[in-house]
Order: sequence, then structure tokens, then C-alpha cells
Amino acid sequence: MNAVVQAIPGEVSRERSRFADFLELTKPRLNMLVLLTTLAGFYLGSRESFGIALLVHTLLGTALVAASASALNQYLERDADARMRRTAGRPLPAGRIQPYEAFWFGVVTVFVGTAHLAIAVNLLTALLAWFTWFSYLFFYTPMKRESWLNTLVGAIPGAIPPVIGWTAARNDVSLEALALFGVLFLWQFPHFYAIAWRYRDDYARAGFKMLSTEDPSGARSARQMAAFAGLLLIVSLLPTMLRLTGAIYLVGAVVLGTAYLGASLCCLLLGIERHARRTFLVSILYLPLLLALMTLDKN
Repeated sequence: MNAVVQAIPGEVSRERSRFADFLELTKPRLNMLVLLTTLAGFYLGSRESFGIALLVHTLLGTALVAASASALNQYLERDADARMRRTAGRPLPAGRIQPYEAFWFGVVTVFVGTAHLAIAVNLLTALLAWFTWFSYLFFYTPMKRESWLNTLVGAIPGAIPPVIGWTAARNDVSLEALALFGVLFLWQFPHFYAIAWRYRDDYARAGFKMLSTEDPSGARSARQMAAFAGLLLIVSLLPTMLRLTGAIYLVGAVVLGTAYLGASLCCLLLGIERHARRTFLVSILYLPLLLALMTLDKN
């Protein structure tokens, strides 16, 4: 009897560990950003009424599709992840989850998530979610081994979540939705180039062709960071120009965009080695603050 009782905590611990590993397989921190931007798009796309039930269905379906994309991305890149210090401890390269488990987890979640969006939300939203999943796995993921332009390709699925939220609320794609896409699309470049510079040795070990692995001085990376941050400052004004948001958002977008551009210019003028981390920190503050201003000053 004592042996049975003593075994129970160990079984519970293993079950919790398995749950934690499958949760890690979904990249929860990254997919929280997906859900945050989807929520923002839904709220901004809502007209007079705000459908809580519809929002829940949208977030649930989107979360399942995003979880699938993350799991299958790790399935496809498990050998590369094993060669990188920052990813070697993930469940697949560490052997805590078997490849077939990750594969079927990804297959089931994308099927359930897409079907849920099609049935409970609308077909356009389901198609957008599926396209995001497909382009992330079958364009961006393999291109990381072929060309540093993978960042450009990967920024497309990365910018679709707010459009998914918008179409869930309105069942159409308008200029306002495209403006949201443009903001998120451009935001990713300084953010990711800062990350890629800091982990350039890891990416090189994995065989990934990032701009940072082909740019020893960091000058090209810094130029692109500054250029995209400058474009973002301009595009971030579109929501007010399109009368989606008001003057408070406009002022905030100028202030936040100037700060992001300033951080990127520091990489260009003062050295990316010294300022990449600062630009990264500015980037993770910029987006939630900008989205908050959008939602608070929605017309």
C-alpha cells in the first residue's frame, strides 16, 4: 500500500512534465503575441456590438492553428534545434517528446482549429488562418536554409493575425485591415534583425542563412533595421488617416515610432553590437503600446 501511495506523486509529476513539454511545443510566448494581435484586430473590426462568443471562438481556433504551426516547425527543424544552444533544450531535440508525437499533435490541432474557425466564425477567417499556417511551414521554414530573404517571407504570415481578427468580426478585408497588416509586417524587421544579430553564431551552427550570418560587420543589418523602422513610422499613421483611430493614437504612434526609429539608428550610427539588445527591448514595448493606443482611441 505504501509503495502505491509513494508512486502516485511520481506519476503526477511525469504527467505534469509531459503537459509542460507539449505546452512548450506550442511556443506559448510567441503565440500569446499571435492572440494579442488577433484580439486587437477583432476589436478594431467590431462595429456597434462586440461579440464575446465570436471572439472566444476566434481565439480558440487561432490558438490551435498557431500551436500546430509551432509544433510542426519544431518537428521539421529538430536537427537544427539540437545544434543551437538556445534551442537544444526544447522537447524534441532533448528527447522528451518523440517526433511522431509532435507530428500528430500538429496535424490534429491544425485540422481541429481550421474546422472550428470555418464552422464557428466564417470561411474567410479559416482560410486566412490556414494560409498563415501553410506559408509559415512550407515557405518560411525551408527558406531559412536557402536565403537570408526568409525574414521577408516569414514576415507575411507573422503579420496576418490582426487581419484574422478583423475578418472574424467583419468577414471582409478592407484598407483598415491592410493597414494593420502593414504595421505588424514592418515592425518585425528591426525586432528580428536584433535577435538574429545576437544569436548569429547559433544560426550559423544550425545552417540557417540569416542576414546576420552573412554580414560580419552588422552594417547591412543595421541599415535594414533603420529603413524598416522609418517605413513603420509612416505606415503606423494610416489607421488615423483611414479614420479607424483618432488624434490621441496619432500622437502616440509618432512618439513610439520615433523611439523605435531612434533605437534602430543607434545600431546604424553607433554600432549594432552595442545597441541590438536595446532595439530588441524597444521593439517588445512598441507593439503592445501601439495596439493599446489603437484600441483605446478607436473611432
